[in-house]
Amino acid sequence: MNSTLYRRLARATPVSVRPFAQTRSFTLTTTCYQNNEHDSTTHFGFKTVPKDMKETLVRNVFSKVASNYDIMNDAMSMGVHRLWKDHFIRSMSPARGAKLIDVAGGTGDIAQRFLEYQDKINGDSTSSVHMVDINPDMLREGEQRFASTKWHDDERIGFTVGNAENLEFVKDGEFDVYTIAFGI
Repeated sequence: MNSTLYRRLARATPVSVRPFAQTRSFTLTTTCYQNNEHDSTTHFGFKTVPKDMKETLVRNVFSKVASNYDIMNDAMSMGVHRLWKDHFIRSMSPARGAKLIDVAGGTGDIAQRFLEYQDKINGDSTSSVHMVDINPDMLREGEQRFASTKWHDDERIGFTVGNAENLEFVKDGEFDVYTIAFGI
């Protein structure tokens, strides 16, 4: 571990995060480290950048790869990401009528798997999913994915450009399940 990172972790304040999902078999708990207030920089790849630039840098990267994102995932994981996502939805085992918010939903692969599961396993045509992504190009890819499905023009799927760090547009109790698969 490089000494700069070690010093930052030593000063960091641990924060427990407990994502919620309707599951029957597990609870996921992770620990992350929050930078101290006085630190105005963060990391982007191998660079240290001002915090206020990171969102733009991340948005630019994903805008450049949006149209090839799913192909890149296939190539980098040799297709294993599809198995993981299928397992993710099966493990979630959502109830009939569940309302999912998929944050950093991008190209819509989790959202599509959720609706497929609900239709095929639960025989449910009332569950809904709302995709949120900070990147309009990634979200557009998700909209294009759904344009060729039976859910096109269906009220069961919604799309919002938004930041996972600021979900003020979401009303309390509006969703039953929150997912974020690969958000950074």
